[in-house]
Amino acid sequence: MKTFKYKINGKEYEVAVDKKEDTLAEVTVNGTAYTVELEKKEEPEASIPKIQRPVTSAASSASASRPSGGGAGTIKSPLPGIIIDIKVKVGDAVKKGDTVVMLEAMKMENAIAATVDGVVKEVKVAAGDSVLEGVDLVVIG
Repeated sequence: MKTFKYKINGKEYEVAVDKKEDTLAEVTVNGTAYTVELEKKEEPEASIPKIQRPVTSAASSASASRPSGGGAGTIKSPLPGIIIDIKVKVGDAVKKGDTVVMLEAMKMENAIAATVDGVVKEVKVAAGDSVLEGVDLVVIG
């Protein structure tokens, strides 16, 4: 498995290429798995731009902003999609890794997890809402 770190329009993405066969590849982007169809056979590795660099740490969810002390965090949408379920309500205690929102994107259900322990302070979306990447979903304090 190869892991790369990309920065696109100021947003960081951690991409792991799990498996590649012919024109299909299984990749994990910021902890979410995707099957990707390539248009043509991959070029030899020597032609891959050097802006890619291996990532040595485990991929962390980009669905939340990094808290700056105090354990507070804002869970953000990692990609555009439709909110299909809210798993928490204001006042609920959550632990890091608990699913807080279910998001449908590209015909896949994505469990959006808390990245910090805390109490839900605000739920900023409702089931059925269409959201863009980076939109605040849940605030944990």
